[in-house]
Amino acid sequence: MRKFLPLIVLLFTIQLQSQTFIKFNAATALVAIPNIGIETSIGEKTTVNLDAMASFWKSFNGHSPMEFYTFTAELRYHFKEKYNGFYVGGNAGPDIYKLQKWNYFDSNRYEHGYGYRLGVSVGYNIKLNDKFVLDIFAGGGWHQGFYHGKYNDGTPGRYDKAQNWNKSGEWLPYRGGVMISYKL
Repeated sequence: MRKFLPLIVLLFTIQLQSQTFIKFNAATALVAIPNIGIETSIGEKTTVNLDAMASFWKSFNGHSPMEFYTFTAELRYHFKEKYNGFYVGGNAGPDIYKLQKWNYFDSNRYEHGYGYRLGVSVGYNIKLNDKFVLDIFAGGGWHQGFYHGKYNDGTPGRYDKAQNWNKSGEWLPYRGGVMISYKL
């Protein structure tokens, strides 16, 4: 029992100091794209945020696919105090998609593949009370995609001539919204 007492005290102390929030993005929910997350304290002014976003839309106009799934891990530094005021974060994560790229909106082409993102976010937390925080944020960075270029009008085959995977690297805005955060 003597060996376990320090471990129990340590775990209890860590639990008292930790602050964990579950989050839901109200802005993306307005367009039927759920974005949920969890953020927890890892230091005096640092937190780690993990979130997932998904668009289950097969198409938004009847022929152009808009289906994607993203997972993001972000390390955040809060300038004032955790969960109150401005912060900046560095993020990374994978994604899977079947969508039409911005420069193909007026064509019959779309991309089906996967990729990864590396970027930064800036945000502002508004503490509403002891349990609720609004997290207003935007972010972007480098996206590297690996995809097959396909036709959305029934034309067989691929439009790209790549042997295996076509590759595309772009600087993009890919995060943003208003997260409603609830302290557990």
